[in-house]
Amino acid sequence: MNIPDPNNELEFAGKYGQLTPTGGGDPIPLLKDRLLVGRRGEADIQLKFNNVSGQHCRLTLEYGYWFVRDLNSRNGIKVDGRPVIRKRLDPHCTISIAKHEYTVDYDPQSLGAYGPPPADDDYIDELMRSSLMDRAGLSKRDSKSGKNRRTEL
Repeated sequence: MNIPDPNNELEFAGKYGQLTPTGGGDPIPLLKDRLLVGRRGEADIQLKFNNVSGQHCRLTLEYGYWFVRDLNSRNGIKVDGRPVIRKRLDPHCTISIAKHEYTVDYDPQSLGAYGPPPADDDYIDELMRSSLMDRAGLSKRDSKSGKNRRTEL
């Protein structure tokens, strides 16, 4: 019987985890808690592809979890196939940086995470796009005008 050793930590290329190319290749170590990803020389993670912007995105470690923010790149960011502006990167999720795909490998607990994961900003943005009445389920769409109208309580 194989008993896991609680003292055996996961091994990654970098102190804070790694980005593993899904098509094969060497993992990219995550060496700092704040990383600029882009094509230019000043990027912490330099991706020398023509479709990667000079300053494409920023990776930040917050409460033990990695987050990505698109820096107005031309070809965008996707997390698990969905275009995003800012999003939490859960362990083993897939991030596409201008069509270059990586698996995000890290262990939140070893990076200081405890309790439930922090809020995912995409959910908050989506929530804020709707009215408070809609979120509370107190408005209905008027079939003639297509506009929302309040439900009388």
